Amino acid sequence: MRRAVTGEGYEPLTIERLAADAGVSKQTIYRWWPNKAAILGEALVEGAPPAHLPLPHDTGDTAPDLAADLLAWLAESTRQLQRAEGLGVARALIAVTAADPEIGAALNERLAAPIREWVQRRIDRAAARGELRDGVDAILIADHLIAITAYAALTGTVHSEERLRGIVAHLMHGIVAPPE
Repeated sequence: MRRAVTGEGYEPLTIERLAADAGVSKQTIYRWWPNKAAILGEALVEGAPPAHLPLPHDTGDTAPDLAADLLAWLAESTRQLQRAEGLGVARALIAVTAADPEIGAALNERLAAPIREWVQRRIDRAAARGELRDGVDAILIADHLIAITAYAALTGTVHSEERLRGIVAHLMHGIVAPPE
């Protein structure tokens, strides 16, 4: 069933199709899951994350640019949401997270934790170079970035490149160390 949920597309997927592929009745599917979002959530908790989830970009230590890295991740997240499949999957994940706290916590750990860890590493490196104000909370920043993409999915908003640049500029304005 996982193949059908994450490999062939979420929007066209139906409970009828899942039941037929599994060789069971629709009632059997509904006995275990209330809807296809719950099936997707469980499939993502138990299997590999879908290939289309945007991974954070890192310019590395040779050309460190925190703002460019954050902008690249937001831009890729936006591109994924622009695809109907990305928007459908994102909305389904939000729905199942709200409806099932246990699955929601597991999805958060599986899908959001790597983003938080990446932001933490990037913030730590920028802080070590003296680029940031003291006390910048990397996890709070990561949660804000994730929330921006989740809100965009909920509202169907597609942020322009200009808007994304503005978001990153505003964030950087708040965390960059003032010149001495």
